[in-house]
Amino acid sequence: MRLGWKMGGVAVASVLGYLGLAVLGWDGVRPFFGHPARVALTIVLVGLTAASFFTDGNLNPGDREDRGNRWVLWAFAVIGVLLGWLPAYSDRTEILTVDGDAARWAGVALFAVGGTLRLWPVFVLGRRFSGLVAIQPGHELVTTGVYGIIRHPSYLGMILSVVGWALAFRSGLGLALAAMMLIPIVARIRSEEWLLGEQFGDAYQAYRARTWRLIPGVY
Repeated sequence: MRLGWKMGGVAVASVLGYLGLAVLGWDGVRPFFGHPARVALTIVLVGLTAASFFTDGNLNPGDREDRGNRWVLWAFAVIGVLLGWLPAYSDRTEILTVDGDAARWAGVALFAVGGTLRLWPVFVLGRRFSGLVAIQPGHELVTTGVYGIIRHPSYLGMILSVVGWALAFRSGLGLALAAMMLIPIVARIRSEEWLLGEQFGDAYQAYRARTWRLIPGVY
């Protein structure tokens, strides 16, 4: 396992907390696991967490960090706590929910795809991937594979994951929170692009000119 005990402990604690909030929103373990879609969602969540242990992601500020962007981490945390509990609560109490199990299973599938896309760049970048906006020692610009099409696949994965989580609970309120997540994500993207532009100059500007931030043909 390459993630390290400190980061691994943070990942496990985060997942247990997130799942615990959802169980609390559904008023107990038995009610929460009373639907197969929520069981499947939990299996996907645990599987993605296990896979993260084999990455080299870190929270290293590296050689250079945009510390002014750290507020985004707090925004992610606050919205994340609400996303953990509110969709499950609204599912149980039928507040602004979408009818039918199709939404649940579409959400599970979207959560799995988004989670995979979120982790994929962590495997590709290795120790260059940091939870902070930072230039790591020996940082190189990656422009191949999925990075040859979009510049921020991990954030696209995050967006798909939170939308999938909300849909798995049929939650309109959860979708509203997912939309709110775009604010810190866009701020994060702008900060990263500024720092990478400062680091790699014309090479990064040429890379930006031939790729998209998140969605080809859209943004």
